Amino acid sequence: MILMALDHVRDLMHTDSITQNPTNLTTTTPLLFFTRWITHLCAPTFVFLSGASAWLSFKNSTNPDVSRRFLLTRGLWLVVLEFTLVNFALWFDIHFRTFIFDVIATIGFGFIILSFLLKVSGKTIVIIGLIIICFHNLIQFLPMINGPVIRIVALFFQPGVINISPNTIFVMGYPPIPWLGIMLIGFAAGRFFEIPGTERKKLFLKIGISALAIFVVIRFINVYGDSFPWAVQKNGLYTFLSFINITKYPPSLIFCLVTLGIMFIILFFIEGKKNKFTDIAIVFGRTPLFYFVLHFYIIHILMFAMVFMQGFKRSDLVFGFNFGRPKSGSGIGLWAIYLVWIGIVIVMYPLCKWYGKYKANHTEKKWLRYL
Repeated sequence: MILMALDHVRDLMHTDSITQNPTNLTTTTPLLFFTRWITHLCAPTFVFLSGASAWLSFKNSTNPDVSRRFLLTRGLWLVVLEFTLVNFALWFDIHFRTFIFDVIATIGFGFIILSFLLKVSGKTIVIIGLIIICFHNLIQFLPMINGPVIRIVALFFQPGVINISPNTIFVMGYPPIPWLGIMLIGFAAGRFFEIPGTERKKLFLKIGISALAIFVVIRFINVYGDSFPWAVQKNGLYTFLSFINITKYPPSLIFCLVTLGIMFIILFFIEGKKNKFTDIAIVFGRTPLFYFVLHFYIIHILMFAMVFMQGFKRSDLVFGFNFGRPKSGSGIGLWAIYLVWIGIVIVMYPLCKWYGKYKANHTEKKWLRYL
């Protein structure tokens, strides 16, 4: 969640964020590339641990039907939240001309599907998840077929855009089926968190190292696992960047291997650790959705403050994919992005601490479980 804020500050406020892809090796710099790349860890970790949390909640429930109902209603709520508060936080467009299906809706979709799969055996869920992760990249080899139904079905597997009306578009940012595979694997892995600490650490390390080793082998072969093969570049550093330049939209097989592999290794290192940093991180971890929604609004307000301080007027603002920024000339450098990011995290800490305590002290308010 801390890293996620860095990516969103860069998206909304960096000088080149609207016109330049930070992982485009012909235009990026190593620091800009890694600023974007490190945040690849966020979404798959969110989705995986959402699945694991769902399993722990389901297992500890005395009424399975209540768990299913909660997963279903929470999933539907997340989809509604995406297209209302979250979409507005992203675009700040009162006309809602752009609807984007992003990570919150994807998690919601996963919860909805999980609510119907809770009666299925854990082995079956693992198989379904692995099939999705390992083989959804085969879609790129299928011949393109036109037609409205095919276009809609394709959105469940690949990013795309559909015109809802002359002034309104729907953007599939996070195709839900590939991400569902990660959630199903997370759900099946939920039982790992009940293994005693020492054994769990060893298991997480083995899984993490194995995933990274498989990533290196498949990526080196350079035939399958990602829609963009790596290639030798102008020097060794940029060749390495090409090698790890993985596809997030949708999450390719090697994207899943490297990000989840790193996640398992992080879980290995933080197991049992307690220090000032973990105390701060736990505050954010107890209020994830509250953090997600609120930090977007704070960043966007700061973005408008930046634009007006740079001399632009209200008439210069362009909404939609520009987030309300002028067509050109606005933004701050990468060093300033890091300062703003740190400031956002500092501001969010007392807010999340207050909300976390409020939730803990008002367990009778069931609606708090949805935020």
